[in-house]
Amino acid sequence: MKKIFANGTDEKLFLEELGKRAGETNKKVTETVSAIIEDVRANGDTAVKNYTLKFDGNLSQYYEVPREVINDALTEADQEFVDALLNAQENIADFHNRQVEQGFINAKADGCIMGQKVRGLTRVGLYVPGGTAAYPSSVLMNAIPAKIAGVKEIIMVTPPKKDGTPNKDILVAAAICGVDRVFLSGGAQAIAALAYGTEEIPKCDKIVGPGNIYVATAKKLLYGVVDIDMIAGPSEILVIADDTADPKFAAADLMSQAEHDVIASSIMVTTSEKLADATIAEIERQKEYLSRKEIIEKSLDGYGAIIIADSREKCVELANEIAPEHLEVLMENPFELLGSIENAGSVFLGNYASEPLGDYYAGPNHVLPTSGTARFFSPLGVASFTKRMSYTYYTEDALRAAKDDIVLIAEREGLTAHANAIKVRFE
Repeated sequence: MKKIFANGTDEKLFLEELGKRAGETNKKVTETVSAIIEDVRANGDTAVKNYTLKFDGNLSQYYEVPREVINDALTEADQEFVDALLNAQENIADFHNRQVEQGFINAKADGCIMGQKVRGLTRVGLYVPGGTAAYPSSVLMNAIPAKIAGVKEIIMVTPPKKDGTPNKDILVAAAICGVDRVFLSGGAQAIAALAYGTEEIPKCDKIVGPGNIYVATAKKLLYGVVDIDMIAGPSEILVIADDTADPKFAAADLMSQAEHDVIASSIMVTTSEKLADATIAEIERQKEYLSRKEIIEKSLDGYGAIIIADSREKCVELANEIAPEHLEVLMENPFELLGSIENAGSVFLGNYASEPLGDYYAGPNHVLPTSGTARFFSPLGVASFTKRMSYTYYTEDALRAAKDDIVLIAEREGLTAHANAIKVRFE
């Protein structure tokens, strides 16, 4: 893991290289996904099933998972696992219930009434990876805020295992969260089916959930046909730390993100070169007993670094510039820095707020903006599953009082039919 001294040049060069991870999607991937989308749009479930046969090796045991199979997965599951998911569900629901937005009504003295209604979306599609990387935590993080928002129906798609059966851990999470229907389909074809609808898979208003490059590209290409959560890039963590930090903790947390992918990014910015050296030593020690050692090594070698800065303020400045998905503050009195942190998906304060706490359990959502987009995007939440509708009622007298201003603005814009729509009411 490289060590960089912040001198205004070296760290900038590293961050520029880091930014190239979020470059344009490979043209061949885009062409492949575009062809899949058009095939599904034209041929519906037949196309989806053909791609399942092509990419997964065989057709799944069933296309839509029967409700009794979902319920059986829950009743037959290991109770400790179920209890852990239920505890996580309670925390996630408690946090997201506080995000619920209320509509409003503004009734004026002249009889005019204006307001806003906040409604949950009608139907949301949830993509959940189900092959070698099966994440029941993603079901919780996506389905719970959707239910709280008032979404009427959640349609989940997930790839079948090699034997054609669903991943039971995912079904357990789906049962706990009240997912309405589950289809065994993955990849770009499942995203296209959710966006356009097929004979069996209902058309959705929004698609959420993580996936590989083909899934991410399909979501990007179909944005506008359907809403999406965000265009997710590689996982990333930034740890800012001073000499009070424990290098054992810092090393473990950096590797917790590096194990996701060889292009995941794990960076530490610290005021202490001693901590930097100790953290590197801890990484070397701890990685030896981790199952994804090879991925961690490639990730840290390609996109990891420890940047040594001369002050806490410089650490925060670099954090705001990087705008990381996850930001850990392993510094003395971390709450003192919270007000200065402007750009981060989710912030973890102190030695015992390790990033995996946010992935699974604490309550804030783990679907976060990546690749610097925390400068303008927010984490997934209840608002992600709602839409707002405004309404207006005016009395005749109130419109008479406003008509000259409206007509003047409309005619200044050259929109005479707009002006006429007001004037005819008083001729």
